[in-house]
Amino acid sequence: MRVLFDHGTASRQSWSLEADGIFTPGIHLVSGDVGSGKSTLALMMAGLHTPGSGRVIREEIHSTMLSFQFPEFHVTGLSVSEECTSWGLEPVTAIRQAGIDVLPEAPALSLSRGELKRLHLACVFSRNYDLLLLDEPFSSLDCPGKEQVCRQISERSGGITVIFTHEQSIFPAIDHIWEISSGRLVDCGTVPDALMQWQHAPPLVRRLVGAGRIPESITPEGLREAACRTRG
Repeated sequence: MRVLFDHGTASRQSWSLEADGIFTPGIHLVSGDVGSGKSTLALMMAGLHTPGSGRVIREEIHSTMLSFQFPEFHVTGLSVSEECTSWGLEPVTAIRQAGIDVLPEAPALSLSRGELKRLHLACVFSRNYDLLLLDEPFSSLDCPGKEQVCRQISERSGGITVIFTHEQSIFPAIDHIWEISSGRLVDCGTVPDALMQWQHAPPLVRRLVGAGRIPESITPEGLREAACRTRG
């Protein structure tokens, strides 16, 4: 199971993106500035955007989910109950898993964006996709919401999970880091070695790396352990 970018390109006006690399099972992070092309890359991986040149090859990928940044793009049910049922979920159970306090009969679009995001992601994580693409999964969420999503991502078994984000505070247990820089997809490598190559690393990660205390992971626990070592 893998997704292969073979000189895949995308462009519009003065903007361009070129991607080479292989995504294998595990949790991947693709970071980059706003407007760098993360969402376009996600669309290419999902088969929803044809490269201007080159190829995107999906091998042994039988099921794919692309979760867009804005959860309202996914809503198909008028009520929360209908939305949960459309995913094959029992509404009360899905609401509880989302950690939100809403009634099943509430109109789906009456929820705040944060509530709707948590409900949408709870529905997404109820299924096990070969390729799960999460475009800005932490947007519109507070810290407890981000922590919950991180747990759900880390608990995913098998398949390829790719997170496209400019998040700088909370991460799940990332296996592989990529970034978009100067219009190219850059393979930073596997964690922890990738942290020394990661140009878009959060300030805390950069400080720890600069001090020679490489975190074993970029989870809050991994960063806390490395930070404690600097005081020791």
